[in-house]
Amino acid sequence: MAAVGIDMQMELEPQIIIDADMEREAEGFKDQGNAFYVKKDYSEAFNYYTKAIDACPKNASYYGNRAATLMMLCRFREALVDSQRAVRLDDCFMKGHLREGKCHLSLGNAMAASRCFQKVLELEPSNSQAQQEHKNATAVLEYERMAELDFEKKDFRKVVYSMDKALGLASTCHRFKILKAECLALLGRYLEAQSVASDILRMDSTNGDALYVRGLCLYYEDCIDKAVKFFVQALRMAPDHEKSRLACRNAKALKSKKEEGNKLFKDSNFEAAYRLYSEALAIDPNNIKTNAKLYCNRGTVGAKLNKPDQAIEDCTSAIKLDDTYIKAYLRRAQCYMDIEQYEEAVRDYEKVYQTEKTKEHKHLLKTAQLELKKSKRKDYYKVLGVGKNATEDEIKKAYRKRALMHHPDRHSAATPEVQKEEEKKFKEMGEAFTVLSDPKKKTRYDCGHDLEEDSNNMGDFNANNIFKTFFGGPAGGFSFESNQNQAPGNVFFQFG
Repeated sequence: MAAVGIDMQMELEPQIIIDADMEREAEGFKDQGNAFYVKKDYSEAFNYYTKAIDACPKNASYYGNRAATLMMLCRFREALVDSQRAVRLDDCFMKGHLREGKCHLSLGNAMAASRCFQKVLELEPSNSQAQQEHKNATAVLEYERMAELDFEKKDFRKVVYSMDKALGLASTCHRFKILKAECLALLGRYLEAQSVASDILRMDSTNGDALYVRGLCLYYEDCIDKAVKFFVQALRMAPDHEKSRLACRNAKALKSKKEEGNKLFKDSNFEAAYRLYSEALAIDPNNIKTNAKLYCNRGTVGAKLNKPDQAIEDCTSAIKLDDTYIKAYLRRAQCYMDIEQYEEAVRDYEKVYQTEKTKEHKHLLKTAQLELKKSKRKDYYKVLGVGKNATEDEIKKAYRKRALMHHPDRHSAATPEVQKEEEKKFKEMGEAFTVLSDPKKKTRYDCGHDLEEDSNNMGDFNANNIFKTFFGGPAGGFSFESNQNQAPGNVFFQFG
């Protein structure tokens, strides 16, 4: 803090009659106070200036000196009172006006500070300190104006910037600190916001604004019950504190709807649970952590309702709000697995495993990686049109049906392009059946082992022979090497 200075000479007031002994005693106390002030022992200086005032309560300079001492002790509200007493006793007391202005400015009342500095400049137009302080007061007013506009625009980062600048000139302004803390909370910087609010509450435990910000941080950290207690306390201190009233109402509504949605989910009433979570999400878009949980909960409901795309969208919304939310990554990954988007599933499981290296997460990642590897080869189950849990009989029936559908004889009158495509599909039928009808090969295929080897060693099988096993036919029947111009009647099998 810049030195505020003290008055080393007695400044006499006209028309005030003081007992000479008391005046000498007061001057002695003032001199002792000055000595302690020079030594920077401001507490002792304060005591002796107080004794001087008690002995001679109509002396403006004594109040001015004590105000200077209080300013050095950062007791600006008390210093403001002494400065105002000083200028009431002597309206031409420039140091008194200057100190009053500095107290107003430090406390954040830039308009009142500006008036004090203007008074000094009227008394002494060339006073450089008053000129500079007047500029400071003007700057604080501009920072206030900018912060108000940016707050309305919800540009909270700019508000924090303006308040930091303003606090550089108005260091003890609780109003500026509270606005900064509120914006820090809205930006998700809860620890910083709590620190500012707690500092104010240590000095003034009844400060409703600080209680509100403390509650707001807890509310945004999803500590709803604790937050409500602070909002209620703030309303006790300031019954008309509208922000606390609104936040308290939102907190209670969020808790109620979330808990009701959870209960409906446990009761398997998924449609109703989805509706409750949606209503909760509409209450307060600024509550990032709670909303992340609500999106994830709704995503879980979406999965239960067999709406994987919707579930993925909700989990993505949760992750956008909280990119450390493991549960949302796990839920989204499972949805990706369900719809066979394995690359996306692997990416999410990798994120989870990097964050929490548990055996369970490692197993989930390896499973997804295996499914991704398997997905890059032919899906013989899809080729035959059966599920992965199909029985031996189901596999045989599927082969019979599809082999008949794609047998080249059935398409002998088609264009060469169609014949070629059908021959390809017919061969794939044989490949699929060869693997899935052999228990050992099927096990290897299902486990993803030696996939490339399985794929490359299929050249030694004969799709036509597999077909004959099911339908019979003369030797020398259809083969892929047959003359494509051969009359249909010469092939072993014809469709009616």
